[in-house]
Amino acid sequence: MILPRRVARGCGCVGVLAAATAVVAVVALVAWVLSAFNVESIQPKPPAPHTVPPAAAEAPPAIDVHAPGRTADQLFDWSQDIGNATNMSGQAVRAYANAALIAQEAWPECHITWNTLAGVGWVETRHGTYSGRFDTSRLDQNGYPQPPIVGPALDGEGFAKVHDTDNGEMDNDKEFDRAVGPMQFIPESWRRYGRDADGDGHANPQQIDDAALGAANLLCNSGGRTRDMATEEGWTSAIFAYNQSSDYVARVRDAAANYAMNQPAHR
Repeated sequence: MILPRRVARGCGCVGVLAAATAVVAVVALVAWVLSAFNVESIQPKPPAPHTVPPAAAEAPPAIDVHAPGRTADQLFDWSQDIGNATNMSGQAVRAYANAALIAQEAWPECHITWNTLAGVGWVETRHGTYSGRFDTSRLDQNGYPQPPIVGPALDGEGFAKVHDTDNGEMDNDKEFDRAVGPMQFIPESWRRYGRDADGDGHANPQQIDDAALGAANLLCNSGGRTRDMATEEGWTSAIFAYNQSSDYVARVRDAAANYAMNQPAHR
C-alpha cells in the first residue's frame, strides 16, 4: 500500500536557522583570517603620483651619525609606525633613513631622500627579503639577510657579461661577478662606493645599513660629480646610473612615491 505523501507545512525554521548559523560562522572565520593577515594591506590604496622626483617621505629625526656603533638604532621608535604602514621591516626603514641623514651631511647638495633609497631597495630585493630563489631571505638582528643574497652570474646569458673582479671574495664566483646584498652591488661598484654605516669598521654589501649608504653614495656621486636629486634631471640620471632601464626608473619612482604617502609600494 502506498501511503499518501505528507505535505510539509512547517516553516522550515530549523533548516533556515542552521543555514544562517553556518553563514555567520563563515563570515566570522573570514573576518578573523583577514584580521590575522592585516586586512588593510589588501584594501584599495590611493594611487601615487608619477611626478619626478617623487615627494619626500616623513623626514627622520636628527641623530648623531658619528656616534659609535649602529647609529640606525637611534631611529628605532620613529621607524615602527612607518614600517607597519608600509609593510617594510623597521630595520630597513632605519637603514634608509640613517643613510639619508649621513648623505645629508656628507653631500648636502645631493638632497637624497630615504624613500628614494627605499624605492631602490624594494625593486632590488624587497628590502633584503627576496633572494631570487624559491626560498626567501630575512634580515637578522644585525641587518644581514639570511641566507645571504647573491644574484645570478653575469655571464652574458640574459645579463651583461662581467668577468670576475674580486676572485670570488664577495660572491663566491671566480669566473663571473654577481650582484650581492640587499641593494645588489657588483664587487667592482662596491669597492668604489661601499661605505661602513653600522659602525663595525667594515663596509659589507650584505649588511643593510652599509648597503643603503653605499647606494646613496652611488646615486649621489657616480659620474664624477654630485647630483642634485631634488631636480627631475638629477633624480632620473641617478636612478639610471643604478640601472639603465626606463622600466626600472619607473618602478623605483612608483615605490618611492608610495612610501612618501606612508603606504606599501605594491600589493
